[in-house]
Amino acid sequence: MTLTQKVLWSMLLGIIVGLVINIGGWNNEGSFVQEYVVGGIFYIIGKMFITALKMLVVPLVFFSLISGVLGIGDVRKLGSVGVKSFGLYMLTTAIAIATAIGLAIIVAPGSGANGTATTTFIAKEAPPLSEVLINIIPDNVIHAFAYGNMLQIIFFSILFGISLLMVGKKAQNIAEGVEVLNEAMMHMVNIIMSVAPVAVFALLAKAISELGLDLLISLAGYVLVLVAALLLHLFGTLMILLKLFSGLSPKMFLQKIRDAQVFAFSTASSNATIPVTLRSVTKRMGVDNSVASFTVPFGATINMDGTAIMQGVATVFIANVYGVELGLSGYLTVILMSVLASVGTAGVPGVGLIMLSMVFVQVGLPVEGIGLILGVDRLLDMIRTSVNVTGDAVVTCIVAKSEKELDRSVFRDAKAGEVEALDIDEAEEEGLADIIHKTEEG
Repeated sequence: MTLTQKVLWSMLLGIIVGLVINIGGWNNEGSFVQEYVVGGIFYIIGKMFITALKMLVVPLVFFSLISGVLGIGDVRKLGSVGVKSFGLYMLTTAIAIATAIGLAIIVAPGSGANGTATTTFIAKEAPPLSEVLINIIPDNVIHAFAYGNMLQIIFFSILFGISLLMVGKKAQNIAEGVEVLNEAMMHMVNIIMSVAPVAVFALLAKAISELGLDLLISLAGYVLVLVAALLLHLFGTLMILLKLFSGLSPKMFLQKIRDAQVFAFSTASSNATIPVTLRSVTKRMGVDNSVASFTVPFGATINMDGTAIMQGVATVFIANVYGVELGLSGYLTVILMSVLASVGTAGVPGVGLIMLSMVFVQVGLPVEGIGLILGVDRLLDMIRTSVNVTGDAVVTCIVAKSEKELDRSVFRDAKAGEVEALDIDEAEEEGLADIIHKTEEG
């Protein structure tokens, strides 16, 4: 089996095991299964895997972006890539939330319920847009790298790459070194992906075992509408945009983005999935690193299609529960607020709930209503992260095609870039060892 097939089987097995633990009542507080299996083995394996992926993000984005800037060789072209990707990310976010609100109005989840929040929720304050813009420039580069502030890392990496271009031929050795380091990081991604089946099983078994079925049933209307809106956006809107703007096959795209979608679903983190998304669009789809190195980390930071859909459905759901009539102006406000908030809260932890609380305050809904949907947010976060990552890849392909930086022969090849079992070239390994020994002797 290919790695993708192994991961999908592991995913299915993890869901089944999680359901068995949950339905069987083995996940009770203090039980052996909860303490040593779910909270022990599953937790440790899943946490180690996610941490390993996050470990790769900063160096991969840094080396990949510098390599991409040097590969473009033209600052104006870099600006073109930035403007196109930003415009497309804002467009898909606006379409996403409009679709979600429209579907939620038709189905009307929560109508007739006079619910009150069972969980208290205190909203964090979102930083003003002016502060976000100022903070794009790092006052301490080491701090930005240490805390994984993606917008600051992108800014510094691009500036450093442009500076190397200005140095000219004298920077050739550095440029070649960066290219080698970028390639080495991609091999590290392959190494970590090789243990993905076990990690995905552990992550899903833990998540599903902790989600009560009773909770899912009680919020069935909200969950079903949200999942339907997410799937409609993924298979409908994004695939239509891909075909319309690039002419590429949606069927082939979906086949090749599957790895990134599964990893996004398992980790519920766009940032943690950056290494896998980068590998999927470059190795599997033929997008040149000069484009992908910018659009993927940028999209992971500001592209929030899945979160916007959640906001749209949640707003209509809570409005119905509390009997609040929003009207056309209210819904237009929600759309505008969500698009602006996706930029204004970029890189902020817990961004989904912060954005939702901002929207609620703006349209006059009780913020404590978020407590009603907190219980199922973890599961739905996994699905909407998969949608976010798919959106990142779609925009990357569209921008790369428009910039003539996409190899269609690679995109059409169904087996291009597939990850098989780890293969270490012994001749290459011995050759490198000989070089090192000779250098040491010299």
